[in-house]
Amino acid sequence: MSTLGRTLAATAALGAAAAAYATWVEPRWFALRRVTVPCLTTGSSPITVLHLSDLHLVPDQRRKRAWVGSLADLQPDLVVHTGDHLAAMDAVPAALATYGRLLDRPGVFVLGSNDYYPPTRKNPLRYLDDSHRKGAELTPQRLPTQDLVDGLRAQGWVDLTHHRTRIEVAGSVLELVGTDDAHLGLDDYPAVSAPADPGADLTVGVTHAPYRRVLDPMTADGARLLIAGHTHGGQLRVPGYGALVTNCDLDTSRASGLSRWWPGAGGKSSGEAPEGAAWLHVSAGLGGNPYTPFRFCCRPGATLLTLTAATGRP
Repeated sequence: MSTLGRTLAATAALGAAAAAYATWVEPRWFALRRVTVPCLTTGSSPITVLHLSDLHLVPDQRRKRAWVGSLADLQPDLVVHTGDHLAAMDAVPAALATYGRLLDRPGVFVLGSNDYYPPTRKNPLRYLDDSHRKGAELTPQRLPTQDLVDGLRAQGWVDLTHHRTRIEVAGSVLELVGTDDAHLGLDDYPAVSAPADPGADLTVGVTHAPYRRVLDPMTADGARLLIAGHTHGGQLRVPGYGALVTNCDLDTSRASGLSRWWPGAGGKSSGEAPEGAAWLHVSAGLGGNPYTPFRFCCRPGATLLTLTAATGRP
């Protein structure tokens, strides 16, 4: 075999190995990430918040279900789920069973596009073009959304869809406000917009898809922590470069993890944040569309946020 032939064969073998890893290994290699967020008032005790997102559950995903259920051992003070619980018409009972003992913890949730419409087959290459900004390709089918909402509410979790509430957690008062899914254009933040409660130790904004039109007014109202999902962390990340897309208008430098956000921040993910900036946490998510099951350099998982007092904050 010529040198060129050997090179092409080696390249093909490497590509096949990478594709197999991205399809069969990494999507099942769950990671618990731990992040500290200095956002509480001075003197507040730490609060642990388990951030779950993008379960995209098909009932026979036993490894995922077992891993998520085991997170109850963390005994978080609060669970925040930022949507896309489902990926099949029959997934609601399995999702509720998967959360299991986590439903015994205080919790809040919002919905994502895949809690309304089941996943559809699509060309995987579309993941890499700008069609991701055009919203979901809707089908006539509707998932049993109300069954999911009713099941979570029955266990005590609060539905934050266009709702504002106060919860006492670990000796602190948290104000939480949420929206419906912005990726489907169902968000209506003005319906719940209000100045942050001065009697709360922290105002938290919760949404599924982190579009700027939601993040900006939440921050302007005084939310100092924003929690979102939807991006899957980019799902495909290039070593040394990062995420290729976010599936919304958020810049790729914030595809997952903790960053600062302020109205008009746009692509400014570095540099000193101005006074009044919020912390933004975007989950890499637990799953994905069953028809685009790949992940590369972006392990699925959940995040345990430890909220602490902000230095110098009154």
